[in-house]
Amino acid sequence: MLRRIRQDVACVFERDPAARNTFEVLTTYPGVHAIIHYRMANWLWRKGLKWFARFLSTFSRWMTGIEIHPGATIGERFFIDHGMGVVVGETAEIGNDCTLYHGVTLGGTSWNKGKRHPTLRDGVVVGAGAKVLGPIIVNEGARIGSNAVVTKEVPAGVSVVGIPGRIVRKPDPELDKRRKDIADKIGFDAYGMADEMPDPIARSVNNLMDHMLAVDGKINNICKSLHKLGDTSCDEAMPKLKASHVESLNEKDSIVPAGDDSAADKKA
Repeated sequence: MLRRIRQDVACVFERDPAARNTFEVLTTYPGVHAIIHYRMANWLWRKGLKWFARFLSTFSRWMTGIEIHPGATIGERFFIDHGMGVVVGETAEIGNDCTLYHGVTLGGTSWNKGKRHPTLRDGVVVGAGAKVLGPIIVNEGARIGSNAVVTKEVPAGVSVVGIPGRIVRKPDPELDKRRKDIADKIGFDAYGMADEMPDPIARSVNNLMDHMLAVDGKINNICKSLHKLGDTSCDEAMPKLKASHVESLNEKDSIVPAGDDSAADKKA
């Protein structure tokens, strides 16, 4: 138990840049006080001294504003930042290197006995005010956004935002570059329209951009095939979209086969 408490204190310096020294952490961090109380209460709980364990847990809540049931299972290097209003239920399971911010609830959705609280795998971070409810699993390295309400299993390594919680995909640099290219081509400013934004309009715009990319690629392939058959209708420049980009658009989008100067003559 003492080894785990030392690890709980040491991990604060990795996750809170405001922490200056061990004495300050031990005397002024309610999250550290709560986890120390929990370690002691959990030891009493496992020894069968359940009333004493609950009494210590209640005292800890009064002192820190953090309520951790002594029957919960918590791994190593657990950190609660700020902490006020955090609630961890009896059958909750928390892995190693997890972090909770203030106002987080790991709660249940039924009054039935048995497993009714969530399981957080290693490395999970739960943002301020988030509610993770029911006997669900939040897998390794997942991130729960502030004020999200999560009632379904969360895959490893993703972020979840909103009410109800929905998965935000990891950024794809190649896809983002292709979207920017098509946005520049049609004269649309795509800056700020990121897939990470929990905005249905932004998501719809990005879906349209992806569809346009696919259509653009197919049209280019069709034009190349027509060129091989002797059709030159694709040599015509695209309509003007942006005065400043006319020249670059004509040069970029017109298909001119090697050795064929007819299309270049038309442009000139």
